[in-house]
Amino acid sequence: MALSVSIDSFLSNHQSQLGFVHHDGQVHSFRSSNILNLQKASKTPKSLSFMLSVKESKPHNAVQSNGRSSFAQTAAVKHTTGSVTRTQGLRFAVVVARFNEFITKQLLEGALGTFKNHSVQDEDIDVVWVPGSFEIGVVANRLGKSGRYHAILCIGAVIRGDTTHYDAVSNSAASGVLSAGLSSGVPCIFGVLTCDNLDQAINRAGGKSGNKGAEAALTAVS
Repeated sequence: MALSVSIDSFLSNHQSQLGFVHHDGQVHSFRSSNILNLQKASKTPKSLSFMLSVKESKPHNAVQSNGRSSFAQTAAVKHTTGSVTRTQGLRFAVVVARFNEFITKQLLEGALGTFKNHSVQDEDIDVVWVPGSFEIGVVANRLGKSGRYHAILCIGAVIRGDTTHYDAVSNSAASGVLSAGLSSGVPCIFGVLTCDNLDQAINRAGGKSGNKGAEAALTAVS
């Protein structure tokens, strides 16, 4: 399969160097002045490798090792970050349970960090604290019906104990968030942890299993 590469656009603004490495291990380099000679060369197939390197200032350093040529980049690498989702003008609400606050705070920080990474402004985020995960659905419903938000992020942590109280709270929290979304017509993202023990909760609040608050926020902006 043939690969066609146009280098005309590179020659005007960059210093270009074409390197041909024959399988005999010798390196032959050509600069822009040799392009015409290269185009007039014989089209007879030969066993060679083609490498194109473009940079703004310093050239690459060729290193010969075991018949192979490797190129070491000497210029500083430019890093550019940006948002993959357009969030300008979007507003979000975050409902956070105070119960198990040492866990829910970590989830909240993860969510706010994700919002920031996706260019959501601080003034476009409202955080509302509620007593526990049981109350999240009621408040999320009210916020959704206010018409001020594009999505509601629901954060809480329910950890299993010795009684069936865990089942009642976790089921009510899940159904409450679902009902809030259906009733208000605004997406309500379920970011409530339901864990068997404390270690599971810690691992999901910034530990080895990631931060579920950050993941919920990513869902909200998607």
